[in-house]
Amino acid sequence: MIIDIHGHYTTEPQALHQFRDKQLAGLADPMRRPLSSDLGITDEMLLKSVEPQLKFQKERGSDLTIFSPRAAGMAHHVGTEAISMQWSAMSNDLIYRICSLLPDNFAAVGQLPQHPGAPPKNCIPELERIVNELGFAGVNLNPDPSGGYWTDPPLTDRQWYPLYEKLCELEVPAMIHVTSSCNPGFHHTGAHYINGDTTAFRQLIQGDLFRDFPTLKFVIPHGGGAVPFHWGAYRGLAQEMKKPLLSEHLLNNVFFDTCVYHYPGIELMAKVIPADNILFASEMLGAVKGIDPETGHHYDDTKRYIDQLQTLDEESRYKIFEGNARRVYPRLDAQLAERGRPARAA
Repeated sequence: MIIDIHGHYTTEPQALHQFRDKQLAGLADPMRRPLSSDLGITDEMLLKSVEPQLKFQKERGSDLTIFSPRAAGMAHHVGTEAISMQWSAMSNDLIYRICSLLPDNFAAVGQLPQHPGAPPKNCIPELERIVNELGFAGVNLNPDPSGGYWTDPPLTDRQWYPLYEKLCELEVPAMIHVTSSCNPGFHHTGAHYINGDTTAFRQLIQGDLFRDFPTLKFVIPHGGGAVPFHWGAYRGLAQEMKKPLLSEHLLNNVFFDTCVYHYPGIELMAKVIPADNILFASEMLGAVKGIDPETGHHYDDTKRYIDQLQTLDEESRYKIFEGNARRVYPRLDAQLAERGRPARAA
């Protein structure tokens, strides 16, 4: 089974965008605020909207995509905390409906109603709702709700602890994923996403978060940002800080996906990061949707790159394509087992 752990709903019906425009316009003019949260989106519209993802799943040989709201659309820095709560709930409800309609193709991961300066614990009610009531297998966690200005404390700060306690209690991992950037110095996909991945990893090195939360699991997307390329630097910096080896300090709890859009990047990643810590992902239809003129294939057809790796044995391939995902997302593993698709015996 091929599990793609990183997909976003980037093909939403126009009705959702129209609601969002009215919602934000209502900040300046209450008369423009939407009168209803009923989007009028039918099941047929939802099925039609994800046809591109289903087509690529079939063509590229993947089976299941872990699906969450559009990352740039989270926009936690826009509006108010109340707006973020309403917007997150609506976005999560659409993901739930899609995954209910197509359970063999999509598994649900949700966005949290974060807002700059708001305590992360305020997200717990929505977290509990989507996991306990809707069956979501994980969440996206934004380390920078300010949208590129990094005004909130680092991920190791104790303000995050109530949220981490709930994540551990519910046994759901968090993908560290920033949203759109309002800082003109940082393009959201080309800079802010990679900055967010790299910065989060550096924050985790500096702290001792997993001593307090030994079962907490984070997925750092986009191949870990700059982390694999500068692995020696991070090992050395951790050593200077008298931290344990990274394999002990972080790698029981931190995992990386394969949203790296060329073969040399995947090749380097597989050399540096243990196979136990790599999860297959494409971010299909996401950051890099075009066709590479050098290969004639889509940049985000990342399975092709992994298939080309000669250094992976059969067990490592299984871990990357399925086993690690089921281990990091135990609720997904349970859902698959209930449908007659148990994990392969070790």
